[in-house]
Amino acid sequence: MLNITRLLCGSPTPGDALRYGEPLRHPDGVSAPGGTHFRPVVVWNVTRRCNLFCSHCYTSSTESPAPDELTNPEAFRVIEDLARFGVPVLLFSGGEPLLRQDIYALMEYSRLLGVLPVLSTNGTLLTPEAVAALKKIAVRRVGISLDGLEETHDRFRGKAGSFRQTLEGLRRCVAEGFRVSLRFTLTRATLGDLEGIFDLAEREGGHRLCIYHLAYAGRGRGLLPSDLSPWERRRALDFIFRRTQGLHRRGIAMEVLTVDNHADGPYLLLWMQEHLPERVEEAHRLLRLNGGNSAGIGIGCIDERGFVHPDQFWRGQVLGNVRERPFSAIWQGSHPLLVRLREREPWLPPRCRACRFLPLCNGNLRARAEAATGDPWGIDPACYLTDAERAMGLAG
Repeated sequence: MLNITRLLCGSPTPGDALRYGEPLRHPDGVSAPGGTHFRPVVVWNVTRRCNLFCSHCYTSSTESPAPDELTNPEAFRVIEDLARFGVPVLLFSGGEPLLRQDIYALMEYSRLLGVLPVLSTNGTLLTPEAVAALKKIAVRRVGISLDGLEETHDRFRGKAGSFRQTLEGLRRCVAEGFRVSLRFTLTRATLGDLEGIFDLAEREGGHRLCIYHLAYAGRGRGLLPSDLSPWERRRALDFIFRRTQGLHRRGIAMEVLTVDNHADGPYLLLWMQEHLPERVEEAHRLLRLNGGNSAGIGIGCIDERGFVHPDQFWRGQVLGNVRERPFSAIWQGSHPLLVRLREREPWLPPRCRACRFLPLCNGNLRARAEAATGDPWGIDPACYLTDAERAMGLAG
């Protein structure tokens, strides 16, 4: 996750301590890369049940819950373990997490134990009653997905009227003073609405706009053949950079982030060399502290049945199950994939190992590489840097 607002404009933003903190060393001697909290942010897919049928759903969610989802007592024990372990943020996701009966109790328990709860929702169920319940338990950080304007969003999300329901939920959260992040996924089907989503986020008072690159997971694997070309990605990023500068110049305090493609960092530096050279050194420093993709390091995932994954998109790679061992024990264990992810350079393809930008990217999204090539250590096809750019780095 790259905070374009901070990198491009220099404005301090919430989350900087997690993203750009100094390198940390834990008393047990295990180090973490700069920018990564020693304990991971955890994405928890609390249910597979969902009221929508999105084209890119990485969990392949349906109207029915998965068999054998974690029970309420099991879920409470998970939160207790995460709190003892020192996890800073717990992102309640799905499916649609608001369809889980005990969701408010789980989020409140997380907050009471000192783990910041964040709700990730499609927004259609943010009724006045739901927003009041969130306010009552003091959960004020909500991520809401909008994958285009009305026609595009409804088609992409598989339900007519979902855009209007989501927009109503967004407005309720903003009116109640919640910190709202809008989440938009870049695909060939949604690219044409990118400008309109910026307009909507600004008009509706969103605090954050997170622009995701497509991960080839779940139903999203079916979109692989129609993913953006390198040229389309560059055009989209050029627009994002210019629009972020415009927001900053007009004094609009909205963060803009791009997610799930760490090639965006090097590309931003190359863009800044031409358009904003005075910011390059500081942005480069922050990107080095961030350290690039942190699957298995600074982010982890627990799914609805208790299986632990290196990140939320890599459900085919299982590190253990919280019914058998606590998340903390799994995360501190010696699973071969975790070992390789934490010292990943020798395992990456030659193209990545030879790239001058490897310290800023860390090999990009391994889940996407595996989905595209069949090899978790293959090339991530979403890297759009040219051979010349990767070779010349910032010295060219």
